[in-house]
Amino acid sequence: MKSIKNHAKAQLAAGELALGMGLRQARTVDIAQIAKASGYDWLFIDMEHNSMDIDTAAQICAGALVGGVTPIIRVPSHEPFHATRLLDTGAMGIVVPHVSTAGQAGHVANMCRFPPAGGRSIPGMLPQVGFEALPIADVVHAINDEVLVVVMIETREGLENVEEIAAVPGIDVLLVGATDLAADLGITGQLGHPRIGAAIDAVCAACARHGKVPGVGGVYDEALMTAYVQKGARFILSGSDLAFLMAGAKSRSSMLRSIALDEIDQRKAC
Repeated sequence: MKSIKNHAKAQLAAGELALGMGLRQARTVDIAQIAKASGYDWLFIDMEHNSMDIDTAAQICAGALVGGVTPIIRVPSHEPFHATRLLDTGAMGIVVPHVSTAGQAGHVANMCRFPPAGGRSIPGMLPQVGFEALPIADVVHAINDEVLVVVMIETREGLENVEEIAAVPGIDVLLVGATDLAADLGITGQLGHPRIGAAIDAVCAACARHGKVPGVGGVYDEALMTAYVQKGARFILSGSDLAFLMAGAKSRSSMLRSIALDEIDQRKAC
């Protein structure tokens, strides 16, 4: 059976980091090859904080499947149709925001996998297996094995319930949403605050006890990223296409303006 493997999930299974690039501006399928060439393992296709429509997200997923990078969708809510429509069109993972209880985590796991592992409706031919007409039992088994189900810990309640959430079968990754978590803890913007470090410690410990993978998103300061990876985070949202574009553009404009200023200073000195 032709099966598209989940590269990000394989990285995690091997004990490696899985690095994601967030998509806010990209609208064409070549972003998958761009991310792969830049050293990323997965695309964070953000349907929560993004104006991208479902069809565009589906096209990027299809391009990523053959581009060697894993397409993962962050859905806007806990409604099953947000996840299943993209899973049916090529997504290999789902990130669900604001998961604060074990019950919510169980609902997420159930909606993202086919029976008997979950309650997801079984469609027709799927892009993940090259649209081959295959025995449905084989397809269900293969897709269930390869999908990556990620819940975001980004509330005080979620942090308090992290042990129970990590114990839920069918959840693969607990991703700390540092920005929202800091806001909910009353320390908005303080991503290096000891309480965020302690939260990541708690998530990493719960994941270790229950065989799950800890991750971090929203932290882009290099010193903090280093510290949180050293704590054990392995599923890493590394930044967004917009941030990378602006950083590169600002660096280039600053360099060119510095040349012009040097030239002006030299003329004044003459």
